[in-house]
Amino acid sequence: MPHSFLILLSLFLFFSFISSQNPPSPGYFPSNQVQSIAFDHGFRNRWGSEHQKVDQGTLTIWLDSSSGSGFKSLNRYQSGYFGAAIKLHPGYTAGVITSFYLSNNEDYPGNHDEIDIEFLGTTSDKPYVLQTNVFMRGSGDGNIIGREMRFHLWFDPTQDFHNYAILWTREQIIFLVDDVPIRRYEKKTEATYPVRPMWVYGSIWDASSWATEDGKYKADYKYQPFIGRYNNFKLGGCAADGASSCHPLSGGPGSGMSQQQERAMEWVQSNYLVYNYCHDPRRDHTLTPEC
Repeated sequence: MPHSFLILLSLFLFFSFISSQNPPSPGYFPSNQVQSIAFDHGFRNRWGSEHQKVDQGTLTIWLDSSSGSGFKSLNRYQSGYFGAAIKLHPGYTAGVITSFYLSNNEDYPGNHDEIDIEFLGTTSDKPYVLQTNVFMRGSGDGNIIGREMRFHLWFDPTQDFHNYAILWTREQIIFLVDDVPIRRYEKKTEATYPVRPMWVYGSIWDASSWATEDGKYKADYKYQPFIGRYNNFKLGGCAADGASSCHPLSGGPGSGMSQQQERAMEWVQSNYLVYNYCHDPRRDHTLTPEC
């Protein structure tokens, strides 16, 4: 049986399985409480302007052998709900990162905070990995203490747009996919929680050294360009220079997540979580005391 047929069969079986598996309803839909904005009303090009365009409300950014591209919010925020609908590139995308994240790296180079949603590119026979990460006060000095949790998805993210969001308050960070919470990171101590204002970014770039199976598979530019598409942008945040009376969107219908949201998150983590930094025996967990 030809190898290509086996790959197609395995992908068909995988996506047939996940298409029949949907998470329980979270019962609370924060995306409905934040109005969508046009890209140029909330963002600007950050780099790779020749690899970025907006057409009928959809931002397209792409990576080829000459450059990738990135964008940045017009304002920095001290808390809030930040989201976008994203459609990923199909096929071989090993080594390629498509991202949506918060960071203050430009304000605190070498000592910054970050909250990440990163799609780790993959080979044609395997599904995408969605990586979430939180770190604070560490950057290119080699001392990043990552808090990565990685997931597969219960749908094919290359077939349509899906909503991905970060909800950041003073007490917790919730990562959401189509309003379903997939991860909650709670504030345990000041030292393990980002509190300084951050900008909102998105980008597509070559991370061949680590993105796919710890760098085993690299970006292959015979498949270029690699394309990321974004729309339905939402910036429901409290601007750092805004009114002190601003209150961020709640993580749930009350002061915290509801039991229904908890059940939906537990379902995702039971079925689609593929890596948890707290359970990695190779890690020095004295550096991640929340574990």
